[in-house]
Amino acid sequence: MKCATHKDASLTVGESSAPPPLDAQAALFLDVDGTLLEIAPRPELVQVPQDLPALISRLSLQREGALALVSGRPLAQLDGLFQPWQGAAAGLHGLERRRADGTLDRLLDSSSAAALDILRPKLTALAADGTGLVLEDKGGTLALHYRAAPQREPEIRAVAERLNGKTASVLRLITGKMVVEFQPRSLNKGRAIAAFLAEPPFTGRRPTFIGDDTTDEDGFAEVRRRGGIAVRVGPPDVATAANHRLPTVGAVLAWLARSGLP
Repeated sequence: MKCATHKDASLTVGESSAPPPLDAQAALFLDVDGTLLEIAPRPELVQVPQDLPALISRLSLQREGALALVSGRPLAQLDGLFQPWQGAAAGLHGLERRRADGTLDRLLDSSSAAALDILRPKLTALAADGTGLVLEDKGGTLALHYRAAPQREPEIRAVAERLNGKTASVLRLITGKMVVEFQPRSLNKGRAIAAFLAEPPFTGRRPTFIGDDTTDEDGFAEVRRRGGIAVRVGPPDVATAANHRLPTVGAVLAWLARSGLP
């Protein structure tokens, strides 16, 4: 494994660059599954480390509330996972967003909702074939997981591409780790991060974003555009817009914990 030759360079396959210590004044943005939590066979089976909500609370307090979860999960699920913490968060890739002051914003438009309604019965039928496929209907996005049937990846991705051809004007198809997801084209994690950075207490802070998958690349690009720190979690087997890597969820939690010591 070779190391990146420049700390601000995007990382190619095989390159790795450990992030610097987390700045206590940085605006901190955190993906959830695969970043803070180990990925589970089904989304509802994830395990939250006992001390993680308290760590998130300390990190948020440290930066006066300038910490946000940025996830594909709905806000209601995030609140359940990290209770009693309930701070700034973007759910469904930014479709729903809770500001640091607790006010809510929801961005689903009628054309995207209609396109999802077209896909919903087709994906439901596909997931009902008894082979381990799981359709996660989040209301504003649709995610088909095939972690229990990895051998079907070529087929699932081909089907998703065909379906995407019918709705591509308003929805985009994201292929992630054993999942294909349809989401409104107007949404991505980069836009959610940009919206937070335009509001207090995030305004004027250098951003740091940590994520692990394809859906996080928009966030990496936005943070890099602003001179921030972008950290991709996982082995150096893919190129990324991030300028740093951490190898595992455990490494992420240890890195955060060093900055969140009381």
